[in-house]
Amino acid sequence: MKESLKVLQECAEMQTKKSQDYQSHESTVLQAMHYRRGIDTIHDILIGKMQRATSIIESGNEPNYESLEDTYKDMVNYASFAVSYIRGKMEGQDPDRDMFNKRKIDVSEHD
Repeated sequence: MKESLKVLQECAEMQTKKSQDYQSHESTVLQAMHYRRGIDTIHDILIGKMQRATSIIESGNEPNYESLEDTYKDMVNYASFAVSYIRGKMEGQDPDRDMFNKRKIDVSEHD
C-alpha cells in the first residue's frame, strides 16, 4: 500500500478517536455546531493550521505538543469536514442552510 494511503487511514483513525471526545453520545453538541459560519469557519481553521505548520518549519525546533505530522493530518481531516459540509452531510447540519450556514433563499418565494 502506498504511504499516502496509509496516512489517510491514520487520519481516519485519528478523526474517529477525536470525534469520540467531541461528539459523544452524552453530548448535545453536534459536529456542525462547531462551525458557526459553515465552510468559512472550517476554512479559517485550515488557514490557522497552515500558519502553525509554517511557524514550526521556520522555527527549526521540535514542537512540545502537536507535531508537524499531526498538524498536516489535522488539515486532511478538516479538508474532509469541508467537503462533508459542502455536500450538506455533516452531522447536525441544517438542510435549510447553505455551505456558509446561511438560510437558503427559495427562488419560488420571489416570483
